[in-house]
Amino acid sequence: MRVAIGADHAGFDLKEEIRLELEKHGYTINDCGCASKDSTDYPEYAHQVASAVAGGTADRGVLVCSTGLGMSMAANRHAGARAALCHNCDSAYFARTHNDANIIVFGARYTTFLDARAILQVFLGSHFSASERHARRITKIDACGETV
Repeated sequence: MRVAIGADHAGFDLKEEIRLELEKHGYTINDCGCASKDSTDYPEYAHQVASAVAGGTADRGVLVCSTGLGMSMAANRHAGARAALCHNCDSAYFARTHNDANIIVFGARYTTFLDARAILQVFLGSHFSASERHARRITKIDACGETV
């Protein structure tokens, strides 16, 4: 599986831990940045990851910023990107199975690496249920998206 990953300065440390964990398990990683803890603007990285996922060069995306809110908002501006801010395994499971989320977002301020690892495992291991009602809702979500 190809995973695009990105973070701003506040999410840099957690992104690096996640990246190493994913590489250890054989995922192909597209690290969209950032490359240090120097102050940066989160939309740059959200747009890169969302573009990769929506454009098909990545199967899933991972974004990290301080709260996860800004990354979610920026990524969801892209048609075909469905970014979900997840704080636990249950939300990650339903984000995939009911909402066909293709990007998971973490708030580094609120998520430890151990929690992120467990949540990410559920997210990457779950599949969209593709039931009629969920598929209909995804079509409606995608119909109102804009490409940035």
